[in-house]
Amino acid sequence: MAINWDKFHDELDELVEQAGERTDSQLAGKVSSISRLTDDEIKRLFPEPADVKRLAELMEIVKRAGDRNNKINKIVSNIEEFGGVVVTLLAKFA
Repeated sequence: MAINWDKFHDELDELVEQAGERTDSQLAGKVSSISRLTDDEIKRLFPEPADVKRLAELMEIVKRAGDRNNKINKIVSNIEEFGGVVVTLLAKFA
């Protein structure tokens, strides 16, 4: 199933705005729909809406079609933004 990333980001931005200071069920559900994480795992691992948005951005880079090296370069060039998400994910799966 191809993901319409523009639509996904528009919906995600709206949910982040609505979530305020906490990650709500809709926001977690949106991201869990394109990952192997459950809603509860997302809420527990990423309690801040901004972190959920960063997770979605990182997932987009990884899941979009394209060359592996280009994906790595995009992640490296944005590592300050994605660093916390990467550490959280590695702690979960390591």
